[in-house]
Amino acid sequence: MSHSLNKYFSHLEPIVRSLPQKPGVYQYFDDRNKIIYVGKAKNLKKRVSSYFSKINSVSGKVQMLVRKIADIKYIVVDTEQDALLLENNLIKKYRPHYNVALKDDKTFPWICIKNEPFPRVFSTRHVIRDGSVYFGPYANVRLMNTLMDLSRRLYPLRNCNLNLTEKNIKAGKFRVCLEYHLGNCKGPCEGHQDLADYDLSINSIKEIIKGNLQAVNRQLKELMMEYAGKLEFEKAHLIKEKLELLDKFQSKSTVVNPSINNVDVFSILSDVTTAYVNFMKVMNGAIIQVHTIELVKKLDESPEELLSIAVTDIRQRFESQAPEIILPFLIDYEVPGVTFTIPKIGDKKKLLELSERNVKYYQLEKEKQKDLVDPEHRSNRILAQMTKDLRMTEPPVHIECFDNSNIQGAYPVASMVCFKNTKPDKSEYRHFNIKTVEGPNDFASMEEIIYRRYKRLMDENSGLPQLVVVDGGKGQLSAAMKSIDKLGLHGKMTVIGIAKKLEEIYYPNDPLPLYLDKKSETLRIIQQMRDEAHRFGITHHRRKREKGTITAQMTQIEGIGYSTNQVLLRKFKSVKNIKLATLAELQETIGKSKGNVVYSHFHPEE
Repeated sequence: MSHSLNKYFSHLEPIVRSLPQKPGVYQYFDDRNKIIYVGKAKNLKKRVSSYFSKINSVSGKVQMLVRKIADIKYIVVDTEQDALLLENNLIKKYRPHYNVALKDDKTFPWICIKNEPFPRVFSTRHVIRDGSVYFGPYANVRLMNTLMDLSRRLYPLRNCNLNLTEKNIKAGKFRVCLEYHLGNCKGPCEGHQDLADYDLSINSIKEIIKGNLQAVNRQLKELMMEYAGKLEFEKAHLIKEKLELLDKFQSKSTVVNPSINNVDVFSILSDVTTAYVNFMKVMNGAIIQVHTIELVKKLDESPEELLSIAVTDIRQRFESQAPEIILPFLIDYEVPGVTFTIPKIGDKKKLLELSERNVKYYQLEKEKQKDLVDPEHRSNRILAQMTKDLRMTEPPVHIECFDNSNIQGAYPVASMVCFKNTKPDKSEYRHFNIKTVEGPNDFASMEEIIYRRYKRLMDENSGLPQLVVVDGGKGQLSAAMKSIDKLGLHGKMTVIGIAKKLEEIYYPNDPLPLYLDKKSETLRIIQQMRDEAHRFGITHHRRKREKGTITAQMTQIEGIGYSTNQVLLRKFKSVKNIKLATLAELQETIGKSKGNVVYSHFHPEE
């Protein structure tokens, strides 16, 4: 342990030193004997010791957790898989403050095959351990209902609550109901269907629910051929209709190669505070279960850690025994007899991409819902992401972006746009006319406008932005930093440059650029500001250039001075309109004598 921090941990040192080097689960308690964190470990001693030996190199959140630890307890298990499952169960039970929060408290429905004579098949949200068989849970209720409907149409079963024991049926206690006459039930209550035939239907329904449609298809074809061989063509035709129904369902469900059987697919999408994990269950190329969960980060967990937590929770919840798991990257998770696949090409890659699209859509939908409930949520989320991406110490609530505009040094101007809470604040936009620079020198121009802008803010005691963006690479950024240093503002604002060609982000005194994800919201905000500053600067430059051109044209008229030019331009708005004006209009505006001079200048042939 770090000697400088022993005052915090001296009471824990004997516990940590005596921990076994075995797989297990550790629990941290605070001074009120409340569990604040649960973790798993391949080696309890090494894992728990790392919290204290590396405390200065971890995030502030982890340091906060460690300082609150008053006691440590642990449970030794046989395998890492056991540790994963135990950790997951303890987190669900105690909901420790510093553990990832699984935001998924829904009760999903199951398909139940009741433990009774002539079993009923129905959906339920309550699992009763009475020997009945349950399939699920189904996050996608529509998929569950589709499976139920297909099963009923292929294999008519009873849906009544009668106690169909052999004794009751023989005693003639029951009479067939309307369902029998409609063809939805074969009437086992009166002995029209025996238990053996009924159980064959139940076994086929189990295969359908498991996604093993090929086995059902094969059984139906054999039965159809058997009826055809006996010249029972009406029964054979009914089986043929069922095969067509099964093929129709399978064609809608199959998304990749049907040979991909009994596979779990996971993908993850993570931002600063939240991660989303999508799960798909694939049987014979058909997706039979889909589910997405949301995880709230507590200790800046990595995508690998979050995906491990989600895989453990989802496979346990859905009771998955799939021998293969498809993932976007390797995780620290080992299960005996299970293969982990990170596909690069082929049908398994298509499955992973489908899962990734699903998790992206889920995230977008969640963010839209949060934005409707809390309009500031989007801004706060983007600011948090920008703080992390740009390695800042505080959120960039106030951002200013600068750009230069000139044509071969003529009419040099610059512009500054301001964003507050990720949105443009146009009242704070500013234009600059370059005053001290001669010729086309963008670096010197940038140095001038940065100095003028922040010298003024300092003189007015106005608040400084958290982030300054300079349109340009290392040269422009260095020029800006000269003024920042002159003003003594170094370290008081984050200053970056963005080079347009590859959208690199440059930092002062760092030769290596930062490359942000091209789809990241951080880069999108910076690009939006850069483009807005360019548009705003070009508009001002165009006006100044036009004004200079107009002034040049008007000063060529002998005997007409600046004041007269301004009167004409106020009246006619442009040189073109002055040229088109009649002699009478000009004389009325600036007098008879000057009107004749201006008219003669533009109409020398008359």
